[in-house]
Amino acid sequence: MRRISRLTRVAVGVASLALAATACGSTSSESDSGSGSGGAKATKGLAIAYDIGGKGDQSFNDAAYAGLEQAKKEFGYETADIEPTEGETDADKEQRLASLAKQGYNPVIGVGFAYGPAMKAVAEKYPNTTFGIVDSVVEGKNVASLVFAENEASYLAGVAAAKATKTNTVGFVGGVDVPLIHKFEAGYKQGVTDTNPKVKVISQYLTQTAEEGGFSSPDKGRAAAEGQIEKKADVVYQAAGLSGQGVIEAAAKAKVWAIGVDSDQYRQEALAAYKDHILTSALKDIDGAVFALAKSVKDGKPLTGVQTFDLKSDGVGLSDSNPKFAEVPGAKDAVAEAKKGIVSGSIKVKTE
Repeated sequence: MRRISRLTRVAVGVASLALAATACGSTSSESDSGSGSGGAKATKGLAIAYDIGGKGDQSFNDAAYAGLEQAKKEFGYETADIEPTEGETDADKEQRLASLAKQGYNPVIGVGFAYGPAMKAVAEKYPNTTFGIVDSVVEGKNVASLVFAENEASYLAGVAAAKATKTNTVGFVGGVDVPLIHKFEAGYKQGVTDTNPKVKVISQYLTQTAEEGGFSSPDKGRAAAEGQIEKKADVVYQAAGLSGQGVIEAAAKAKVWAIGVDSDQYRQEALAAYKDHILTSALKDIDGAVFALAKSVKDGKPLTGVQTFDLKSDGVGLSDSNPKFAEVPGAKDAVAEAKKGIVSGSIKVKTE
């Protein structure tokens, strides 16, 4: 797990990250004030609460689970991973996080920005438990906000798409019309345009809210991709969680390219039937971030504050697992040059 170990070093040592280590160093919630129920001495480790789509999305949530599995293997402690429920409220999320903290898990990580309000409330009640949230910033002395430069990885995806298209039309499918997914779209569009201004980008969001199934409906993703392919898009990038599986399926059926997200979807077993049509994936090292937080707690120096994972720290990137990626004329060199420019600061990637 070379990439995880590098990220761990980044998380504790690079000055560009906003670190604020606490000194409690305990894996217990003993004497947690304000909990209303005291708090038993803990003997447990990392717990994660999944976002919409749950485990098995071959993307966002599964990346978090990979980090949990790595921590479980390395530290030999008890872990937990909890699925969301359909139509749940912030109160449901708050109860889930509180239950994990009360049971003695430490750290407790909410996977996804939807956990923001619940985490702020629960973290205040369990001050001796370290909490983490992926893709959102939550203020709190015992909260680590694990955020990523999705726009930078998406820029590289846009470069690859611009090099791969033969119709000069590419697509973007976003799961939900929210600021986080706007970052994916903005970086992708900029990467496409900077590489070839003649290429048109067709964008579509599946839903306005997560509750409508934008991140959990492969059928919606499939329909959106089919519509873009009918409009001559021959590369479709998806940032749609579980819904993205439908995008990939539609691309494979039409024999055009799909670009995966968060995890290296070319390597996902559940997507093996379509992998020859997964050109690349925009990566977020969610597993590394989850593991890094677990390790910091285990080492007695819990990370808190905003932890930003970007291209410079290898916290985001672009996969090249598909051998066909190397066959796209100019793609590999163009992506490498773009990465160099982003890391050096000569390329400023938009977030909107």
